[in-house]
Amino acid sequence: MNAVVSRAADGDGLSRVSLSELIALRARVGKVRLAPLLSRAARSGQQSSRLYGRGMDYAESRVYQAGDDVRRLDWRLTARSGKLHTKLFQEDREGCLLILLDTHASMRFGTRVRFKSVQAARAAAAAAWCAMRAGERVGVMAFGHADQLVRPQAGPRGALAVCGAMAEWDAHAAPDRLEPLSDALARAGRVLHGASRVLLISDGFSCDDAARKRLLDLGRHAQVSMLVVADVLELVPPPPGRYPLEHAGERCEVMLQSERQRGDFQRVLGAGQARLGELARSLGLRCSSIDTTADAFDAVNGLLGTRRGAR
Repeated sequence: MNAVVSRAADGDGLSRVSLSELIALRARVGKVRLAPLLSRAARSGQQSSRLYGRGMDYAESRVYQAGDDVRRLDWRLTARSGKLHTKLFQEDREGCLLILLDTHASMRFGTRVRFKSVQAARAAAAAAWCAMRAGERVGVMAFGHADQLVRPQAGPRGALAVCGAMAEWDAHAAPDRLEPLSDALARAGRVLHGASRVLLISDGFSCDDAARKRLLDLGRHAQVSMLVVADVLELVPPPPGRYPLEHAGERCEVMLQSERQRGDFQRVLGAGQARLGELARSLGLRCSSIDTTADAFDAVNGLLGTRRGAR
């Protein structure tokens, strides 16, 4: 994907993704080190790596969990404690981050500062620059109205390709198509290209029951993290009042007065975020939530476990 986007494709950073803004985020990256990868994470849902032998450094031991590789049992600690323990290893290999970006029509919504789609792109760009600075390859796969892939690349070229692709996808939005999250995760599993980390950025509206198994499958090959993007109206009940809404070119006005009306309205709007967040918690995955007013860089730094030094 060519990172050069036409002037018409460079949005305002509010309702449309701005490529210049995504590129400018690079200036905020100092010395970055991503959290170490373990061959078997302590969290449930993260499976063994299958990369053994050279390049594996011992990290720690913990109580045996169902599915652990018996070849990695810590026999000394097991003998001392009387309970089975498994060794965890840090993988010494080139890192690779694959970003899964939700481009469904539900992302083109926002009542504070910017659309969810713009905030998602900003977060993805921040992750790409962090990965680049940490020496990892980075790529992005879109799901929803766009179903394209930018294969992971190293250095500034990889991060610029991610930024350019997101600006192009946003500027040339096609008629919306619903792609269940489970289908997107299955597709991601086929195009991992050696990715050691996967970052899912979504508002959760495409989350379906089958996504749980797909996340478990994906977790066998990479460490999976989630960033749930939401609008303020999807997080807390709105104040009483009249709310003009527009969808597919049609405008309407919603009257919300009683506490019950406002609560029901918020629960309907926030159903996707709640569903995806609960799924992440049940699987023990790293998960964070941001609204459209938040600093995307701070959210990504906390989620990927980055450490930043002086510029």
